[in-house]
Amino acid sequence: MIKAVIYARVSTAEQAEEGYSIEAQLENVRKKCQQEGREVVDEYIDRGVSGKSIEKRFALQKLIKDAKEGKFEEVWVWKTNRLARNHLDLLKIIDTLNRFNVGFKSCSEAFDTSTPTGKLLMNVLASIGEFERETIVENVKIGMKQRAKQGKWNGGQVLGYKTVKCYESDKTRLEIIEDEAKIVRHIYDLYAEGKGLKSITNYINQLGYKTKKGNLFSIAAVREILRNPIYAGKIRYNLRENWNEKRRKGINKNPIIVRGEHEPIITPELWEKVQKLYSQRSCKPIRNFSGSYPLTGLIKCPMCGSSMVAGRVKKKQKDGSYTLHRYYHCGAWRNKGIAACRSNGVRADVVEKIVFNKIKETLFNKTVLRDIVDHMNTKRKEVIKPLEDQLKHIDKALSGFENKKSKLFELYEDGVIGKDDLSERLKQISNSIESSLAEKEAIKKKLEQNNSQPISYELVSELMTKFSDILNKADHEKKKFILNLVIKKILLNPDKSVKSVVLHFNEKTKKFMFNDKEDESVNEDSSSFYFALELNMDC
Repeated sequence: MIKAVIYARVSTAEQAEEGYSIEAQLENVRKKCQQEGREVVDEYIDRGVSGKSIEKRFALQKLIKDAKEGKFEEVWVWKTNRLARNHLDLLKIIDTLNRFNVGFKSCSEAFDTSTPTGKLLMNVLASIGEFERETIVENVKIGMKQRAKQGKWNGGQVLGYKTVKCYESDKTRLEIIEDEAKIVRHIYDLYAEGKGLKSITNYINQLGYKTKKGNLFSIAAVREILRNPIYAGKIRYNLRENWNEKRRKGINKNPIIVRGEHEPIITPELWEKVQKLYSQRSCKPIRNFSGSYPLTGLIKCPMCGSSMVAGRVKKKQKDGSYTLHRYYHCGAWRNKGIAACRSNGVRADVVEKIVFNKIKETLFNKTVLRDIVDHMNTKRKEVIKPLEDQLKHIDKALSGFENKKSKLFELYEDGVIGKDDLSERLKQISNSIESSLAEKEAIKKKLEQNNSQPISYELVSELMTKFSDILNKADHEKKKFILNLVIKKILLNPDKSVKSVVLHFNEKTKKFMFNDKEDESVNEDSSSFYFALELNMDC
């Protein structure tokens, strides 16, 4: 008999109610396999996972791994959309299975992917499935847009308000949180009195005010509060479009702004006054000093570890004239004020001279460079075992989360817990999974960057020489680019003296060094070639 496995997936309690439940899928597929004379050797189940993402479906990942090891000959599903909702993802999965000589069968759709006709039918059905999904998404967007036009809130967290459910109508509305609203009013009053964004940020952070997520306020957060019409009793919707693709660049110049159903926190008069003041102040200041800051973002604050940013200090001379000096200041202090950190300013000309001299010194002192390379190779070997142990621990934890999800669905299907309770618990587990996956990716990246293969002294020496040559010939813009490409961070001692310079070389860096031009085809995070050098000042 042909060895077959079953893959089943359910994403939400609503799907379970509509006949997509795991048990319903498994029962249908088992019967079909029995009719077709297949021996079911295993079942792979993803519970409470969206079909949109392949990476987060651990059962599917295990299925592909077992397929590679030849543990079965066919994969059966109830419907193709259980395997993937995205057409491209579906084709990729089936292509991977085909490479491992594993067939794919669907109970609800009669096609055989081993034949040209079957492949064509599968493509047609997958396209229809993707069309249906995109239609649903579009309908949801239309519904949300219509709600916004009616002055209704479409969800999300905003300082000063909370979303409450109206049980009589099963709808949601915004309700003022007075403790948070006081912060909002204070920010508007301060701005109306003539204080700037940085001054307000510094002041409210010193008072101990926190954002909705419990963090210190940044200048950007204060600006967003001052520009958000929700506080004047209006609903703004669709300010940013296609966030997944365009991120912050997808600004919509004509968002929906209408009178909302919620109660305003500030008066219309204060809103208009603040907007008028903001418009008057928003023009870019004229710069009368244009110094170069090649190490911006590379130097780390000795107190908080934030990246240090460009700044300048005006000093008065004995003759009454003023001179401007370049400095690097703590970015957290610059953005959030003294509640976050201190200035910790360092003279730009001093720190730049020290860093560049250290790079040259290392380059021309072969003994020092060889010692650094030997230390780096030893360190690479030492970090592998602890990282592998951490990875095993995370995989065990992820498996535990999947078991918890399975038990929750069983409790739901048995009527022990309700839909709301199920959704809340699944959300908690999903957050834990997200955190574990992020940690896993970080560890995998470290493992890829610390393989046991030693990096040769000759290669390091050649790269350092190229690095120095390009720096000597480059203009300001190119120098800044190459420094950001090669220098990972510059660490300072508590007394603000330079502690060490950490350089890192990857595939993109290597290509640039030898071609003297940026290669767009190379991924910046490519791990096929990577190593880091730490140049300590006391060496």
